[in-house]
Amino acid sequence: MSKHQAVWDDTRHTLGMEEMDSTHREFIEQVAALIAAGNAEFPALFQALVNHTAAHFKAEGVLMRASKYRGLPEHEGEHHRVLGELQQLNRSLKRGHLPLVRAYVKEGLPEWFDTHLAMMDGALVMHLKKVGGKCEDSTGHPSP
Repeated sequence: MSKHQAVWDDTRHTLGMEEMDSTHREFIEQVAALIAAGNAEFPALFQALVNHTAAHFKAEGVLMRASKYRGLPEHEGEHHRVLGELQQLNRSLKRGHLPLVRAYVKEGLPEWFDTHLAMMDGALVMHLKKVGGKCEDSTGHPSP
């Protein structure tokens, strides 16, 4: 049994930015629902997770660009890698490889999430708090 589980833990998972914490809580809830899901509902729930994760990563990318975050290449590279894995697994799922995808959801995803949150998202939140809303909008002008 992995020590990483799809259970929200305030002490480990809360970063202190409401929007990001809320998105991360939704991610954990979706992973937990997938682990508990029967075979019939699993594919639709997995597709929902892929969609949620794509939107989640896009929103973080916007924050990183707007705040001129130096860690953007590494952080976004990790997002692209994981989203690519999820999309590949979704294709495998459509070809009937349910046990493979279930194993990834149960073992791989919670562990990846905990590590990514602690290392990358934690550093991003520290940066965002330091710049304190000094973000630029898409035109390059400071946003109010």
